Amino acid sequence: MNTELVIVYHRQPYEEVVENGKTTLREPRSPNGILPSIKGFFSHVDKAVWVAWKKHPAGKPANFQRRITMNDSFGAYDVVRLPLDAEQINQFYHVTSKEALWPVLNSFPSLYSTENTHWATFREVNRLFAEAACEQAAQGAVVWVHDYNLWLVPKFIRQLRPDLKIAFLHHTPFPGPDVFNIMPWRDEILDSLLACDMLGFHVPRYSQNFCAVAQGLRAGITRHEVPVPEPLQTTGQAMSEPVVTTSLDYQGRSILIDTWPIGTTPELISAVVESEAGLARTAKIRSDLNAEILIVSVSRVDYAKGTRQQLDAFDRLLHRRPELAGRVKLLLVTVSAADGMEAYKVEQRKIEQLVGRINGHFGTMSWLPIMLSTTPLPFEEVVCAYRAADIAWITPLRDGLNLVAKEFVAAKKGESGVLVLSEFAGSAMELDDAVLVNPFSRSSMDDALDRALDMPEEERLARMQRLWAHVQKYDIAYWTRHVLSQFAKLTASGK
Repeated sequence: MNTELVIVYHRQPYEEVVENGKTTLREPRSPNGILPSIKGFFSHVDKAVWVAWKKHPAGKPANFQRRITMNDSFGAYDVVRLPLDAEQINQFYHVTSKEALWPVLNSFPSLYSTENTHWATFREVNRLFAEAACEQAAQGAVVWVHDYNLWLVPKFIRQLRPDLKIAFLHHTPFPGPDVFNIMPWRDEILDSLLACDMLGFHVPRYSQNFCAVAQGLRAGITRHEVPVPEPLQTTGQAMSEPVVTTSLDYQGRSILIDTWPIGTTPELISAVVESEAGLARTAKIRSDLNAEILIVSVSRVDYAKGTRQQLDAFDRLLHRRPELAGRVKLLLVTVSAADGMEAYKVEQRKIEQLVGRINGHFGTMSWLPIMLSTTPLPFEEVVCAYRAADIAWITPLRDGLNLVAKEFVAAKKGESGVLVLSEFAGSAMELDDAVLVNPFSRSSMDDALDRALDMPEEERLARMQRLWAHVQKYDIAYWTRHVLSQFAKLTASGK
């Protein structure tokens, strides 16, 4: 046990691909997103390991090597694979995480269900992750746990290895007390999170929500607050907060509350879209879609992403402004969920039915208003679609951050365009030069689309240039340095 940083995340940091009957491991096709963002930390420590699950048959010994060394663009690093059988994965991820926890996180209590949930299995899987992490960690190491489906890992780690420093990062929203407290496991979850040395959130609203939950359920908690830092200062928005908590004092311990949004890779995206191949791909997208005005929306199938609300708004737009017929096209990329995600199958059918109805009503032999893709596009194709687009329409009903909005800005590189962004996306706290919209409001959605379509060229350019400057400054490297500085505080306090 000599690893100074242990990353615990349910997903493996690579793709398993079967080629000629042989399974090979390769770097994910997209160099953007949360996986490469986390992997970037490997170059900043001497030794680190990633703990993830790997499926194996129930009742049999794992027929794969538990610990492997990967070599990719991030260098050499070790991955410890935790064997989970199909039923454990189904209960831990597909049922408990998505049917019980996900609706709560995104403040949709009406969709919350424990009908099929077996909490004991969820707890057991979290314990297995904790044990695997503890086996790898050096004395006093930092264990960095990621996301809500591993909520119970910190408490198990604290019991097994009190010497370790435990950090936790929420990739998702965190709800207020009135929603969080509907869960029967709220005390167990909260006690585990309070076992951490550091809790991370993307924006002040979510860290403040957590602290409100903690103070409401536990006596003797003291909060230390400061004004929200400048890049996240907003007023009058749905997610605006005047102050943010920096630490909690509880039972003689200080818990660091870290609030900072993850960045993207503007230089990489710019290089892709401005390469010879990228310029040709962008031109081909414009030619193939044959649209005077191209609107792009990229997300996955999930009721929290607001895709059906978008389609309703687009339907209203075509009714309201018939002069757009034949001129505007919506490129809608909404990636299907993995097998076993029953909670999203109904949502996908509704999306497909809406697209079919709109195309059937407005389409002609030479023009369809919507092009729908439910399969993931290669990274190069996606960023070139952003570059080709006139408008990016990113309007989730709730989102922890939303990197798509930042990727669009990076792909445009200060050139003319409009970002229409939901107030309920965490990135709206930074990207206030977007056209911000309330996706729950029909009139707000209609007004935002009209404003984006009718915006003067000079204003489009000025807004995109300011957004580009922000995304460049607060990129993934900035976020990495910020998190490492917080880890340094944790290890310093343990000396």
